[in-house]
Amino acid sequence: MELKWLEDFISLARTGSFSRSADERHVTQSAFSRRIRALEAWLGVALIDRSTYPTSLTQAGRDFRETAEETVRQLHESRAALRASVRPGPQTVAVAALHTLALSFFPRWFRQIEGCTGPLGSRLLPDDFHTCLQALVEGGYDFLLTFHHASVGILLDPALFPHRVVGEDSLIAVRSTALPDSGAALPVLSYARNSFLGRVAAVAQSRSGGDPPVIAHTNENAMAEALKFMALEGHGLAWLPRSLVARDLAEGRLTVTGEALPLEIRLYRNAAHRRSAVAAVWQAAATVAAETMQGTNGVD
Repeated sequence: MELKWLEDFISLARTGSFSRSADERHVTQSAFSRRIRALEAWLGVALIDRSTYPTSLTQAGRDFRETAEETVRQLHESRAALRASVRPGPQTVAVAALHTLALSFFPRWFRQIEGCTGPLGSRLLPDDFHTCLQALVEGGYDFLLTFHHASVGILLDPALFPHRVVGEDSLIAVRSTALPDSGAALPVLSYARNSFLGRVAAVAQSRSGGDPPVIAHTNENAMAEALKFMALEGHGLAWLPRSLVARDLAEGRLTVTGEALPLEIRLYRNAAHRRSAVAAVWQAAATVAAETMQGTNGVD
Protein backbone atom coordinates (compact mmCIF):
# COMPACT_ATOMS: atom_id res chain seq x y z
CA MET A 1 0.00 0.00 0.00
CA GLU A 2 1.24 3.48 -0.89
CA LEU A 3 -0.30 6.80 0.08
CA LYS A 4 -0.22 7.97 -3.54
CA TRP A 5 -2.54 5.08 -4.50
CA LEU A 6 -5.18 6.44 -2.13
CA GLU A 7 -4.67 9.98 -3.43
CA ASP A 8 -5.01 8.69 -7.01
CA PHE A 9 -8.24 6.88 -6.14
CA ILE A 10 -9.71 9.98 -4.46
CA SER A 11 -8.85 12.07 -7.52
CA LEU A 12 -10.44 9.54 -9.88
CA ALA A 13 -13.56 9.29 -7.72
CA ARG A 14 -13.90 13.07 -7.98
CA THR A 15 -13.13 13.57 -11.70
CA GLY A 16 -14.51 10.36 -13.18
CA SER A 17 -11.72 10.55 -15.78
CA PHE A 18 -8.44 8.65 -15.91
CA SER A 19 -6.87 11.27 -18.21
CA ARG A 20 -7.91 14.27 -16.10
CA SER A 21 -6.74 12.63 -12.88
CA ALA A 22 -3.44 11.58 -14.47
CA ASP A 23 -2.79 15.22 -15.43
CA GLU A 24 -3.79 16.34 -11.96
CA ARG A 25 -1.40 13.83 -10.37
CA HIS A 26 1.48 14.67 -12.76
CA VAL A 27 1.88 11.15 -14.16
CA THR A 28 1.15 9.49 -17.50
CA GLN A 29 -2.27 7.93 -17.95
CA SER A 30 -0.76 4.44 -18.20
CA ALA A 31 1.17 4.91 -14.94
CA PHE A 32 -1.94 6.27 -13.24
CA SER A 33 -4.01 3.30 -14.41
CA ARG A 34 -1.35 0.88 -13.09
CA ARG A 35 -1.47 2.52 -9.68
CA ILE A 36 -5.28 2.23 -9.48
CA ARG A 37 -5.01 -1.46 -10.41
CA ALA A 38 -2.31 -1.91 -7.77
CA LEU A 39 -4.67 -0.48 -5.15
CA GLU A 40 -7.45 -2.82 -6.30
CA ALA A 41 -5.04 -5.75 -6.16
CA TRP A 42 -4.00 -4.82 -2.63
CA LEU A 43 -7.64 -4.58 -1.48
CA GLY A 44 -8.70 -7.65 -3.44
CA VAL A 45 -11.78 -5.97 -4.93
CA ALA A 46 -12.62 -3.87 -8.00
CA LEU A 47 -13.11 -0.23 -7.09
CA ILE A 48 -13.76 1.14 -10.60
CA ASP A 49 -16.51 0.21 -13.05
CA ARG A 50 -14.59 0.53 -16.32
CA SER A 51 -17.62 -0.35 -18.46
CA THR A 52 -19.20 3.09 -17.98
CA TYR A 53 -18.28 6.58 -19.11
CA PRO A 54 -17.66 8.78 -17.24
CA THR A 55 -15.86 6.27 -15.04
CA SER A 56 -17.91 5.33 -11.98
CA LEU A 57 -17.22 3.53 -8.72
CA THR A 58 -18.36 0.03 -7.92
CA GLN A 59 -20.27 -0.50 -4.69
CA ALA A 60 -16.98 -1.51 -3.07
CA GLY A 61 -15.43 1.70 -4.43
CA ARG A 62 -18.22 3.81 -2.94
CA ASP A 63 -17.81 2.06 0.38
CA PHE A 64 -14.03 2.54 0.36
CA ARG A 65 -14.01 6.20 -0.74
CA GLU A 66 -14.84 7.59 2.72
CA THR A 67 -12.15 5.41 4.32
CA ALA A 68 -9.58 6.59 1.76
CA GLU A 69 -10.46 10.27 2.22
CA GLU A 70 -10.31 10.03 6.02
CA THR A 71 -7.01 8.11 5.95
CA VAL A 72 -5.36 10.65 3.63
CA ARG A 73 -6.71 13.57 5.69
CA GLN A 74 -5.34 12.15 8.93
CA LEU A 75 -1.95 11.35 7.42
CA HIS A 76 -1.57 14.84 5.94
CA GLU A 77 -2.59 16.47 9.21
CA SER A 78 -0.07 14.34 11.09
CA ARG A 79 2.64 15.14 8.56
CA ALA A 80 1.93 18.86 8.80
CA ALA A 81 2.17 18.75 12.59
CA LEU A 82 5.44 16.82 12.49
CA ARG A 83 6.95 19.11 9.87
CA ALA A 84 6.00 22.15 11.91
CA SER A 85 8.05 20.76 14.80
CA VAL A 86 11.16 20.24 12.63
CA ARG A 87 10.61 22.93 10.00
CA PRO A 88 13.86 24.15 8.41
CA GLY A 89 15.19 27.29 10.02
CA PRO A 90 15.30 30.61 8.17
CA GLN A 91 18.79 29.83 6.84
CA THR A 92 18.12 26.32 5.53
CA VAL A 93 16.75 25.26 2.14
CA ALA A 94 15.40 21.90 0.96
CA VAL A 95 16.24 20.70 -2.57
CA ALA A 96 14.91 17.64 -4.40
CA ALA A 97 17.32 16.63 -7.18
CA LEU A 98 17.66 13.88 -9.73
CA HIS A 99 20.25 11.30 -8.63
CA THR A 100 22.75 12.37 -11.28
CA LEU A 101 22.49 16.07 -10.50
CA ALA A 102 22.76 15.40 -6.77
CA LEU A 103 26.13 13.75 -7.46
CA SER A 104 27.59 15.69 -10.36
CA PHE A 105 26.10 19.19 -10.16
CA PHE A 106 24.69 20.10 -6.76
CA PRO A 107 27.85 20.12 -4.57
CA ARG A 108 29.81 22.63 -6.67
CA TRP A 109 26.71 24.66 -7.61
CA PHE A 110 25.62 25.02 -3.98
CA ARG A 111 29.12 26.19 -3.01
CA GLN A 112 28.75 28.91 -5.67
CA ILE A 113 25.32 29.79 -4.25
CA GLU A 114 26.85 30.17 -0.79
CA GLY A 115 29.43 32.47 -2.34
CA CYS A 116 26.53 34.87 -2.96
CA THR A 117 24.37 34.21 0.10
CA GLY A 118 26.83 33.29 2.81
CA PRO A 119 26.70 29.93 4.65
CA LEU A 120 23.41 28.03 4.34
CA GLY A 121 22.05 24.78 5.65
CA SER A 122 20.66 22.37 3.05
CA ARG A 123 18.45 19.29 2.98
CA LEU A 124 18.89 17.23 -0.21
CA LEU A 125 16.57 14.54 -1.59
CA PRO A 126 18.31 12.56 -4.38
CA ASP A 127 15.65 10.49 -6.14
CA ASP A 128 13.92 9.81 -9.45
CA PHE A 129 12.02 12.52 -11.34
CA HIS A 130 8.49 11.66 -10.21
CA THR A 131 9.43 11.45 -6.53
CA CYS A 132 11.30 14.76 -6.72
CA LEU A 133 8.41 16.41 -8.56
CA GLN A 134 5.95 15.19 -5.95
CA ALA A 135 8.22 16.44 -3.15
CA LEU A 136 8.16 19.94 -4.67
CA VAL A 137 4.43 20.01 -5.44
CA GLU A 138 3.38 18.72 -2.04
CA GLY A 139 5.41 21.43 -0.30
CA GLY A 140 8.01 19.34 1.49
CA TYR A 141 10.86 20.87 -0.54
CA ASP A 142 11.66 24.41 -1.67
CA PHE A 143 13.36 23.57 -4.97
CA LEU A 144 13.53 20.93 -7.69
CA LEU A 145 16.80 20.47 -9.61
CA THR A 146 16.20 18.55 -12.84
CA PHE A 147 17.25 18.07 -16.43
CA HIS A 148 14.98 19.41 -19.15
CA HIS A 149 14.54 18.77 -22.84
CA ALA A 150 11.77 20.20 -25.02
CA SER A 151 10.65 16.71 -26.07
CA VAL A 152 9.65 15.81 -22.49
CA GLY A 153 7.35 18.40 -20.96
CA ILE A 154 7.26 19.19 -17.23
CA LEU A 155 3.65 19.91 -16.33
CA LEU A 156 4.03 22.59 -13.68
CA ASP A 157 2.10 25.86 -13.48
CA PRO A 158 4.79 28.54 -14.01
CA ALA A 159 2.94 30.91 -11.70
CA LEU A 160 3.19 28.42 -8.84
CA PHE A 161 6.48 26.78 -9.80
CA PRO A 162 8.70 29.19 -11.76
CA HIS A 163 12.07 28.00 -13.01
CA ARG A 164 15.54 29.25 -13.87
CA VAL A 165 18.05 27.60 -16.21
CA VAL A 166 21.10 27.13 -13.99
CA GLY A 167 23.33 24.99 -16.16
CA GLU A 168 23.81 22.93 -19.30
CA ASP A 169 24.58 19.29 -19.95
CA SER A 170 24.03 16.81 -22.77
CA LEU A 171 22.90 13.23 -23.17
CA ILE A 172 25.51 11.14 -24.98
CA ALA A 173 25.76 7.52 -26.07
CA VAL A 174 28.82 5.88 -24.55
CA ARG A 175 30.43 2.44 -24.67
CA SER A 176 33.40 0.82 -23.03
CA THR A 177 36.71 1.29 -24.87
CA ALA A 178 37.41 -2.36 -24.01
CA LEU A 179 34.76 -3.41 -26.52
CA PRO A 180 36.04 -4.09 -30.05
CA ASP A 181 34.85 -1.48 -32.56
CA SER A 182 33.39 -3.87 -35.12
CA GLY A 183 30.97 -1.35 -36.58
CA ALA A 184 28.00 -3.48 -35.54
CA ALA A 185 25.23 -1.89 -33.49
CA LEU A 186 25.66 -2.47 -29.76
CA PRO A 187 22.82 -3.59 -27.51
CA VAL A 188 21.36 -0.74 -25.47
CA LEU A 189 21.27 -0.40 -21.69
CA SER A 190 17.95 1.25 -20.95
CA TYR A 191 16.25 3.16 -18.16
CA ALA A 192 13.05 2.19 -16.39
CA ARG A 193 9.96 2.48 -18.55
CA ASN A 194 8.49 6.01 -18.48
CA SER A 195 11.38 7.40 -16.41
CA PHE A 196 12.38 10.97 -17.28
CA LEU A 197 15.85 10.20 -18.64
CA GLY A 198 14.44 7.09 -20.31
CA ARG A 199 12.02 9.22 -22.32
CA VAL A 200 14.79 11.65 -23.29
CA ALA A 201 17.08 8.76 -24.20
CA ALA A 202 14.34 7.34 -26.46
CA VAL A 203 14.31 10.66 -28.34
CA ALA A 204 18.09 10.62 -28.65
CA GLN A 205 18.07 7.01 -29.83
CA SER A 206 15.42 7.71 -32.47
CA ARG A 207 17.45 10.62 -33.83
CA SER A 208 20.49 8.40 -34.19
CA GLY A 209 18.69 6.40 -36.90
CA GLY A 210 19.27 2.77 -37.77
CA ASP A 211 17.27 -0.27 -36.78
CA PRO A 212 15.35 -0.41 -33.50
CA PRO A 213 17.84 -1.13 -30.70
CA VAL A 214 18.21 -4.47 -28.97
CA ILE A 215 17.73 -3.93 -25.23
CA ALA A 216 20.41 -5.79 -23.28
CA HIS A 217 19.52 -4.57 -19.80
CA THR A 218 16.85 -2.41 -18.16
CA ASN A 219 17.60 -0.66 -14.91
CA GLU A 220 14.25 -0.49 -13.13
CA ASN A 221 15.20 2.18 -10.58
CA ALA A 222 15.95 4.83 -13.26
CA MET A 223 19.44 5.59 -11.92
CA ALA A 224 21.89 6.66 -14.61
CA GLU A 225 24.78 5.75 -12.29
CA ALA A 226 23.88 2.04 -12.47
CA LEU A 227 23.82 2.15 -16.27
CA LYS A 228 27.23 3.82 -16.27
CA PHE A 229 28.78 0.89 -14.42
CA MET A 230 27.06 -1.59 -16.75
CA ALA A 231 28.56 0.30 -19.71
CA LEU A 232 32.00 0.31 -18.10
CA GLU A 233 31.81 -3.47 -17.80
CA GLY A 234 31.08 -3.76 -21.52
CA HIS A 235 27.43 -4.81 -21.39
CA GLY A 236 26.42 -2.40 -24.14
CA LEU A 237 25.76 1.22 -25.07
CA ALA A 238 24.17 3.66 -22.59
CA TRP A 239 22.73 7.17 -23.01
CA LEU A 240 24.13 9.13 -20.07
CA PRO A 241 24.56 12.77 -19.01
CA ARG A 242 28.03 13.91 -20.05
CA SER A 243 28.70 15.34 -16.58
CA LEU A 244 28.28 11.87 -15.10
CA VAL A 245 30.93 10.28 -17.32
CA ALA A 246 33.32 13.21 -17.87
CA ARG A 247 36.14 11.58 -15.88
CA ASP A 248 35.63 8.19 -17.53
CA LEU A 249 35.83 9.83 -20.96
CA ALA A 250 38.93 11.82 -20.04
CA GLU A 251 40.68 8.74 -18.65
CA GLY A 252 39.79 6.61 -21.65
CA ARG A 253 37.45 4.07 -20.05
CA LEU A 254 34.44 5.17 -22.11
CA THR A 255 34.11 6.63 -25.58
CA VAL A 256 31.28 8.57 -27.21
CA THR A 257 29.38 7.21 -30.18
CA GLY A 258 26.91 9.37 -32.09
CA GLU A 259 25.65 12.91 -31.56
CA ALA A 260 24.89 14.54 -28.22
CA LEU A 261 21.41 15.72 -27.24
CA PRO A 262 21.61 19.08 -25.39
CA LEU A 263 19.97 19.29 -21.96
CA GLU A 264 19.14 22.23 -19.73
CA ILE A 265 19.61 22.01 -15.98
CA ARG A 266 16.62 23.73 -14.40
CA LEU A 267 15.89 24.90 -10.88
CA TYR A 268 12.16 24.99 -10.08
CA ARG A 269 10.92 26.87 -7.03
CA ASN A 270 7.78 26.45 -4.95
CA ALA A 271 6.61 30.07 -5.09
CA ALA A 272 4.57 29.65 -1.91
CA HIS A 273 7.81 29.29 0.08
CA ARG A 274 8.96 32.80 0.91
CA ARG A 275 11.52 32.35 3.65
CA SER A 276 14.50 34.66 3.35
CA ALA A 277 16.87 31.77 2.59
CA VAL A 278 14.66 30.53 -0.26
CA ALA A 279 14.50 34.02 -1.77
CA ALA A 280 18.26 34.42 -1.40
CA VAL A 281 19.01 31.12 -3.16
CA TRP A 282 16.57 32.00 -5.96
CA GLN A 283 18.34 35.31 -6.57
CA ALA A 284 21.78 33.76 -6.24
CA ALA A 285 20.86 31.09 -8.79
CA ALA A 286 20.28 33.82 -11.37
CA THR A 287 23.60 35.49 -10.51
CA VAL A 288 25.60 32.25 -10.66
CA ALA A 289 23.96 31.26 -13.95
CA ALA A 290 24.79 34.64 -15.51
CA GLU A 291 28.40 34.44 -14.33
CA THR A 292 28.72 30.90 -15.67
CA MET A 293 27.34 31.97 -19.05
CA GLN A 294 29.77 34.89 -19.22
CA GLY A 295 32.65 32.55 -18.45
CA THR A 296 31.49 30.14 -21.15
CA ASN A 297 31.37 32.96 -23.67
CA GLY A 298 34.77 34.28 -22.61
CA VAL A 299 33.40 37.60 -21.33
CA ASP A 300 35.28 39.28 -18.47
